[in-house]
Amino acid sequence: MMRAARKLPVSRVPVWLMRQAGRYMPEYRAVREKTTFLELCKNPPLAAEVMLTAVDKLKVDAAIIFSDLLPILEPMGFSLEFSANDGPVVHSPIRTADDLTRVRELSDVSPLDFVLETVRKTREGLDESTPVIGFAGAPFTLAGYAVEGGTSRDFRNTKRLMYSQPDVWHELLRRIAVSVANYLIAQVDAGAQILQIFDSWVGCLSCGDYRQYVLPHSKTVVNLVRESCPDTPIIHFGAGNPMLLPLFREAGGDVIGADWRIAIDDAWAMIGQDCAIQGNLDPIVLLSDWKTIERQTLAILQKAAHRNGYIFNLGHGVLPQTPVKHVVALVEMVKTFPINPPDQSNVE
Repeated sequence: MMRAARKLPVSRVPVWLMRQAGRYMPEYRAVREKTTFLELCKNPPLAAEVMLTAVDKLKVDAAIIFSDLLPILEPMGFSLEFSANDGPVVHSPIRTADDLTRVRELSDVSPLDFVLETVRKTREGLDESTPVIGFAGAPFTLAGYAVEGGTSRDFRNTKRLMYSQPDVWHELLRRIAVSVANYLIAQVDAGAQILQIFDSWVGCLSCGDYRQYVLPHSKTVVNLVRESCPDTPIIHFGAGNPMLLPLFREAGGDVIGADWRIAIDDAWAMIGQDCAIQGNLDPIVLLSDWKTIERQTLAILQKAAHRNGYIFNLGHGVLPQTPVKHVVALVEMVKTFPINPPDQSNVE
């Protein structure tokens, strides 16, 4: 995993999955019967146990910490709630310049120490060869939650603020970007060896709007993290609009994550062959029969696996309805896919 993220030769394709510990696993559902989602995120021993169980069962090549994008918003001045039916709710969302006075820039991330302790406990519970992935939401996606107050189909409030009050928008994203960078740096200090930035909602934007309103702030996150953690690979993942891929690369990242809306080789051509790439099986494929899963997985591997810098993943997270046996078999298939042996002259 670490070698692929650095575009070094590997002996096989590394594989991990977004939401690899989640509602599709009976072990996770058993834990959730005893606690709420937010309480689970704030319980480091339990959060680490959930991920360690998934890694052991799936035999994936990396463990992403069990947490969520949104807890960072609480110490920034937002009231956060996870509703059983409606998902995350951010109370008193940002809509005006006056609302911005409530948003704190985090220089001290100690209020998020429960996440850092999850990193430490996850690292302690793994074999040394399995890296821990820390993560955070990208500025646009976190701002979307902060402005919408929850999930949205059209992001009308977010875009209205962006277009009609650009000064407020840029200051909001500036504060979020600095806070996210400090949070990610703290995760590396706690033991994370790779970082992923999730821009799950950014696909609602045009390329022009991304460049004007978002790219500078995502770039700030990457640059600040690089200054403090120059040896830590960064995965930059965004979903929804493949035309944004070159802009993700411009914003920064050692690995660019591609969702399923574009062929992996086309995505790689867009970001440049000198950059590593991650992706990109449609998660819904895992709900189908094994022959379909095998065929679609093989198509991706044949296009990408023979080049240095490829990490297999889904185009987004594992869905709750997914059969566990399909996930286990998928990981095994990727790990046993034959690729060209590494050039020993380049192996450190």
